[in-house]
Amino acid sequence: MPDPFLLHLPTAHTIPVIASLPHSGLLIPKEITNTLEASHQHYLPNQDWHLDKLYDFLPRLGITVLQAVYSRYVVDLNRSLHEPLFGSFWQSVVAEKTAFNTAIYRTPPSREEVEQRVEQYYRPYHQQLQTLLNEQIEQFGKVYLLDLHSFLGLIEDEVCLGNGNGATCSEHFISVVDTAFCSQRYQVVRNKAFSGGHITRHYGQMPQVEALQIEVRYPVYLNAKQLDCDSVPDWQVLEFDNAKHKFESIFEQITKNLASA
Repeated sequence: MPDPFLLHLPTAHTIPVIASLPHSGLLIPKEITNTLEASHQHYLPNQDWHLDKLYDFLPRLGITVLQAVYSRYVVDLNRSLHEPLFGSFWQSVVAEKTAFNTAIYRTPPSREEVEQRVEQYYRPYHQQLQTLLNEQIEQFGKVYLLDLHSFLGLIEDEVCLGNGNGATCSEHFISVVDTAFCSQRYQVVRNKAFSGGHITRHYGQMPQVEALQIEVRYPVYLNAKQLDCDSVPDWQVLEFDNAKHKFESIFEQITKNLASA
């Protein structure tokens, strides 16, 4: 079995910025796939399609990247371990239904199987993230955490920045990111529908951590015509290439402004 995460260390001078991609993994173990409804064995919606490829330039900017390998339907790394562990797509570690309220499982996991997923996939990711944060706090005194996501529903805006309505990071940090996206003419909102999930809110409580969730609407970087199909959209499209070029400029601007703060 592959490890539950990939760690991409900086290939340039390390800066105190960590990027988390908790929903970009698509892997589902065969034994779990076999328990899914037939319609979901080859496709499940609302995943952060291809963000690992969109952001693969981050280590060249000195940013440390932690990337999930397994699908959010195996275990949702951006949910707390509050009960019920098996339940709502929006609240539970293991979702019972999709965001569209359709059943995921032919054979739902037992309590023991859910707890096994937590131990095998959830805890290692969070232990690694905590270790990275502690190491950079020790080295730099503070660290900026970017939790990177993508979406389609709920709002029509292109980019949504979430900091728990001001609770998880400073005005300076969110303004730096806001200004950088606006410089490439993206339409940006703050804390609108997406105000920060578990990762942003949990680690943003640490006094030496500033945490910010960045949500990017699928059509910003994917072909909109493909999003109506029940299949994983292609990343080898013009929209992706254009967005990636802009994102490289955006994050270069972000890192420069944070370094000079």
